Amino acid sequence: MSNAPAENGPVVIVGAGQAGFSVAAKLRDLGHSGRITLVGAEPHPPYQRPPLSKGYLLGDLTEERLYLRPSAFYAQKAIELQTGTEVEAIDRDRREARLSDGSVLSYGHLVLATGSRPRLLPPDQGGDLDGIYYLRSIADIKKLAQEFVAGRRVIIVGGGYIGLEAAAVSAKLGLRVTLIESAPRILQRVASAHTASFFRDLHQSHGVEILEGIGLAHLAGREGRVTDAVLTDGRNLPADFVIVGIGIHPNAELAEMAGLDTENGIKVDALCQTTDPAILAAGDCASFPWRGRRIRLESVGNAVEQGEAVAKTIVGQPHEYHAEPWFWSDQFDCKLQIAGLSGDYDCAVTRQVSESSLSVWYYRRDELLAVDAINQPGAYMVGKRLIARGKSPDQVKVGDAGFELKSLLA
Repeated sequence: MSNAPAENGPVVIVGAGQAGFSVAAKLRDLGHSGRITLVGAEPHPPYQRPPLSKGYLLGDLTEERLYLRPSAFYAQKAIELQTGTEVEAIDRDRREARLSDGSVLSYGHLVLATGSRPRLLPPDQGGDLDGIYYLRSIADIKKLAQEFVAGRRVIIVGGGYIGLEAAAVSAKLGLRVTLIESAPRILQRVASAHTASFFRDLHQSHGVEILEGIGLAHLAGREGRVTDAVLTDGRNLPADFVIVGIGIHPNAELAEMAGLDTENGIKVDALCQTTDPAILAAGDCASFPWRGRRIRLESVGNAVEQGEAVAKTIVGQPHEYHAEPWFWSDQFDCKLQIAGLSGDYDCAVTRQVSESSLSVWYYRRDELLAVDAINQPGAYMVGKRLIARGKSPDQVKVGDAGFELKSLLA
């Protein structure tokens, strides 16, 4: 290996999503004067992904409004944007990235912001039939849009946030919607039973049929096109098309080919460096140390904040990345905001303000881990700040709808 890279040396960023964009923009904000090349496989400039399964799918947002910045921004900031191109290999000794068009980019630092891809239904479950869709890119939504005709039947596989958001949009557009979840309940891995119950009732009130504890045996078709979903309980549901939301895979293959360590994604340290200090990673693809364990976060907040942490490391202003997880989901007229990670909670306290406004506070013993806030932005704001400060309020107080939450920040 050569010596440590110069702070203003050329930077190649692999992946033109939220994380990759954040690295490039922050580098210029921090005064990096070297060459910056942002390489993206899609033909579009960096854009927001969360609205794909919400406003963009509904037709409320144009493609241009998804873009993080207009095209002129990249010229103004001297960021070379190469779209429709992939990095196929990394030569760590030469510090070169080989692109799919045959060109080679030299780097002082290389950033892997390769993101993730949907888990696909395998062919033995009918995953190779036409009429099956995933919600990950602008191209996915453009293909799907033609299917949204009122009265048609859509089967949604997966009861996580992506599946529920797709169900909400489908119902709004007048489709007949059935959502199947193989776990005992929707949101099994990410929310309390109370939060899940709220969203189950919300969807059912809009005509969405939710089947829990029932898996997909396989999809059946005719002439290569899906026509039915066969469930594990033997039922056969007719389907005009199917939307699948069963999780994602981190895109770590390029790192693996380069000999970098991986562990549920590309393994980085607290400074976002891989096992090669000239190569860093951020976003969905990166697993990093957090409170004594290693995690990987799939969120806009993490992509932005970790991307900016990468830029600081590159310019010689390193700060350990301490993630403060936050997420959101829009379904019908409800906004769910989440602060923290509730994974190993042993107590959930519900603060009910009205039928359509509540928050769930997750504790492990006396420690506040996370807050789910449904149409309760104040509870989300207070909970997020308390978690960041390491403060855990009295459970009785947060469960009292008459108690002023803001007083907890004093």
